[in-house]
Parts: sequence; C-alpha cells; structure tokens
Amino acid sequence: MACFLVSAAEAAVVTAVEKHAENKEKAEIKETGTSVVSETRIPMSRKLKWLSYLLWGGAILLAFEHIWHGEVTPWFPFLTAMSNPADAAEMFHEMATVGVCMALLITGVWLGICFAADAIVKRPERAAEKVTR
Repeated sequence: MACFLVSAAEAAVVTAVEKHAENKEKAEIKETGTSVVSETRIPMSRKLKWLSYLLWGGAILLAFEHIWHGEVTPWFPFLTAMSNPADAAEMFHEMATVGVCMALLITGVWLGICFAADAIVKRPERAAEKVTR
C-alpha cells in the first residue's frame, strides 16, 4: 500500500548526505589544490549516488505499481488506505515490515556493490605490486 514511502524517505536522506559529502570533497580539493581521492579509491559521494539511484528507482517503480493498482490516487488522502482507520493500521504494518525489509535489502546490495567496486579498482594496484617484486 505505501511501502514505497520507506525507500523514498531513505532516498531523500541519502541524497542529502551525498550532496554534503560531495561539497566536502570539492572543498578539500579546492583547499589542497589536488584531489584527495587517490586513483585506487572511489569517492564516497559517488558510492552514495549509486545508493540514491537504487532507492529512488525502486521507490518510483513501486509508486507506479501502487498507482496502477489504484492504491494511490490523485485526490486527498492520496493513499486509499488512509480513508479507513483499520486499513491505515494495515498500511503502517506493511510499511514497517515490507518497506523496511526492501530498504535494508537495497542497502545490503549496495554494500556488496561497493565492496566489489573497491576490489576491482584496487586490482591493478595489486597486480603492479606483484610485477615489481
């Protein structure tokens, strides 16, 4: 019913943190005159952007699905479950179970992507160390 709101809320927070990290990285570059991020590391702002894209994409697709099934309407109260208190309780339960689980799963997948990306980026560095020995 409204499980997409959990992912959308997390996406909004992640987007704000991403913008803050991006501004901090730009300030450090301006302060030192060079990039503080080495070539063997992916900036945190870029990784947060990946998570933001995953969360926003999932929230938008879920919102479309809920609109398609008539659970979200263009008139107040927008969520059909909010018109009946019994349905509202069911909706909050769904948000607490399904919505949180989906958001955690997306974040877990993102962590896996980050670890894999870091390993791939560091691979040429390790190969160069083996050659020089």
